Amino acid sequence: MEHLDQADKEYLLEHIRDIKDFPKSGIVFKDITTLLNDARAFGLLIDHLTARYEKQDLDFIAGIESRGFIFGAALAARLDKGFVPIRKAGKLPYTTIGEKYALEYGFDEVEVHIDAFESDNVKDKKQPRVLLIDDLIATGGTAVAATNLINKAGAHCIEACMILNLTFLEGRSKLEKITSVYSVLDI
Repeated sequence: MEHLDQADKEYLLEHIRDIKDFPKSGIVFKDITTLLNDARAFGLLIDHLTARYEKQDLDFIAGIESRGFIFGAALAARLDKGFVPIRKAGKLPYTTIGEKYALEYGFDEVEVHIDAFESDNVKDKKQPRVLLIDDLIATGGTAVAATNLINKAGAHCIEACMILNLTFLEGRSKLEKITSVYSVLDI
């Protein structure tokens, strides 16, 4: 099931709930908790991602805080790969490197442990190959920063996988300038 047919896409979309005016007025939040609590929908998604990535030469799956952790950890376990959390600044306990990105009013930062992409499985490789995953791409700021951070940490982000792509915000086009992008569902 490397490719989802329209019926499967519609099934997944039916299990994503819209929450109006969250986290602030005028925003329609895409709530994936309803997809996660439906075993068939979550299984369909993870089966699809497994089929897409099982033949790629990956070393790690990196997930962006916090919903990227859910999809990334499940996929990493299924593919027998290491999982690396990319977190907001100040959340990781060991020495980190960070990447700042612009917000509408200010800046934010994501971090990763300095040794996140080192393990016995990749000690002979010059540059570990990493798949970045998150639940959604909107304006692209966090995903671009996370991709830059992976590369800055000595690995290579071979693709960014987003469950949802909000096409009207055009974040995907920004991310495509630095890595390949796959979105399961375009809205």
